[in-house]
Amino acid sequence: MGSLGARLLLLVLGPALVALTVNPSTAAAATPLSISVAGNHLVNGDGTAIRLLGVNRSGTEYACIQGWGIFDGPNDAASVAAMAAWHINAVRIPLNEDCWLNINGVNPAYAGATYQSAIHAYINLLHQRGLYAILELHWNAPGTSQATGQQVMPDADHSPAFWTSVATFFKADPAVLFELYNEPHDVSWDVWRNGGPSGDGFQAVGMQQLYEAVRSTGADNLVVIGGLRYAFDLSMVGAAPIAGYNILYATHPYDQADKQAAAWDGSWGYLTARAPVVVTEFGSTTNCAGKYNSDVITYADTHGASWVGWAWFPQGCAFPSLIADWQGTPTTAGAPVRTALMTY
Repeated sequence: MGSLGARLLLLVLGPALVALTVNPSTAAAATPLSISVAGNHLVNGDGTAIRLLGVNRSGTEYACIQGWGIFDGPNDAASVAAMAAWHINAVRIPLNEDCWLNINGVNPAYAGATYQSAIHAYINLLHQRGLYAILELHWNAPGTSQATGQQVMPDADHSPAFWTSVATFFKADPAVLFELYNEPHDVSWDVWRNGGPSGDGFQAVGMQQLYEAVRSTGADNLVVIGGLRYAFDLSMVGAAPIAGYNILYATHPYDQADKQAAAWDGSWGYLTARAPVVVTEFGSTTNCAGKYNSDVITYADTHGASWVGWAWFPQGCAFPSLIADWQGTPTTAGAPVRTALMTY
């Protein structure tokens, strides 16, 4: 928890949600920067209930595989300070499987140890501001195909090795979270859980297997797991959760016909009563007014869910972008996100 504003803390006691605030300067001194699961909510290192409230920082999933860099845009201390000024406490960082593992012909200037060190240095900057880091597998590909985009599922060829490596690298840092895959889609729940034919000509690895790959390294870090339908749908998780501990479930509500507010209770809202849930992406690619963002935030707040907006990147409404420039000027859609963060 940083020194740039009070955080809204939600302590879940049965069905009741009790909102607490803390003095930010006290929190910076007293709160160890670590995070874990306690029942259906999250706690920091001293056992205080917290929510993850932040933004996505796009770029590290594609620049390296395209052969021209690691970050797209600034990644220095000043750029982190601009994000922290929104009173966030978490940043989600998308990763590329090939770049991390240095496979499939990635330019070595942007892969392997160089890529890993750059991500590590960026996380250190986040931590200096009291921010948690969510690392997630965003782009992948099977076999010798380059990871130039997202597949329907993580691939059995490389994704277990990716998570074994990432978990080994960061297992001593309890303020780093591991999100196993960005947006699983178009497979059965059995394949989602246990792996199997992807339907796209490769063997998928399941969420249970990737979770176990992380734990096999001795890492106790919090593991984030998104559902189906591009991570939106967690409807089957309540009846059959992933076996393990320190698990946080992720959902991605976007302003699409099948992901409106009427679907939220059954798809992910119900789960907040029994497990912690985080909205790791949300937004609208067609409506720049920001109402959808405001509605998602209100719903998440009411249900004690964490949320991380897409994205801290000045690319315009269709991206969708929260900011109009790297200094943090909010877009119309980003304005309700910033307003909410500044009030906690």
